[in-house]
Amino acid sequence: MSARRLVLVLLAAVAAGAVAAGIAVAGKGNGNNKTFEYAIGLWGDMPYSAVQAQTGVPNLIADMNNSDIQFSVNDGDLKAGNGESGNPPSSNCTNELYAQALGWLNMLEQPAMFTAGDNDWTDCDRPSNGGYNSLERLDYERALFFNTSHSLGMQTLEQEVQSDQSCLGYVSGPSTGPTVTKPASCVENRRWEFKNVMYVTVNVQGSCNNLCDTFPNSDEYAARNAADNTWLQQSFAEAKANGDAAVMIIGQADPGFDLTGSPYAGTGPDAPTRDPKTLDPAGINTGKSSGFKDFLTTLRTETIAFRKPVVYVHGDTHYFRVDKPLLDARGSRLENFTRVETFGDNAANGNNDVHWVKALVDPQSRDVFAFQPQIVPANRVAVPSP
Repeated sequence: MSARRLVLVLLAAVAAGAVAAGIAVAGKGNGNNKTFEYAIGLWGDMPYSAVQAQTGVPNLIADMNNSDIQFSVNDGDLKAGNGESGNPPSSNCTNELYAQALGWLNMLEQPAMFTAGDNDWTDCDRPSNGGYNSLERLDYERALFFNTSHSLGMQTLEQEVQSDQSCLGYVSGPSTGPTVTKPASCVENRRWEFKNVMYVTVNVQGSCNNLCDTFPNSDEYAARNAADNTWLQQSFAEAKANGDAAVMIIGQADPGFDLTGSPYAGTGPDAPTRDPKTLDPAGINTGKSSGFKDFLTTLRTETIAFRKPVVYVHGDTHYFRVDKPLLDARGSRLENFTRVETFGDNAANGNNDVHWVKALVDPQSRDVFAFQPQIVPANRVAVPSP
């Protein structure tokens, strides 16, 4: 073979290989090979008792530190809904509660994110939690957990912060009386992009999003609700501009997606119930639904427009599950939306539900996410580890 012909053959082979490689890369987004580029940890709603605080959560943190995850997110509730008078006893909303939680989060070797829960601020005005002003407790959490633009954990990760003063902060007032407020930044609302996926935390709370329980605060709700929805809209806009493969949103509240509610500790439906088409309160738990329609409407609108995978992670009703409960206004299921609820509570059975969820992430795959429950061997109760 002549030298000229040999060169032409080699060039043709290189070109063919390049085309084949291009087809393979371009086609990967249509496949679902689940090779997974990285993993993250999801947890929350704990500890709800002394035994969970003394052994359950430390076991869980050790298990996450022994896993190959890039970061973790805690979706709120640092204690049970009732404090020292609960059954079993939990903690009151004292400064020591938050210091303990901060210590745990900073024991995690990888970046650790946190979004506050109703049991650690909106419900702190209950006498059984020590009778604190709820907004004062939220401000305390803002100052302790969210005083920089970095995550918690031994290693930290830079985050974008909702820094405009669109929420309300505490000035003065009793636990169950009128509260004097001031404009405050919603510094607990954060987002970070990690390997072509947008992650977002948003302060959406159980206890009707602070519109029910011991002393609801409609002014606080209105300001934060507007800020939350703006933060969601801006986050989706940034994800689109970045060309991100997916969006994961982490909040505390189970907002309720339909008429079924959810089982809570085996006692029957506890989540808010609503008409899944209109998102209006309906069914047996309508009183719990009022604070979430705006959030769900924005979430649905943005999910439809984004078209790529969207995940909402929450705690609140303590029932581990992965499902697709969000419908459009015609009643069609949104195939690109997934809800993930983390483990939690079950304090009567000790460490029975003190476990976490691993999210496997492959931005190149069709669904981007897959989820695995991580049962901490040292926390197994029903079937003890060998």
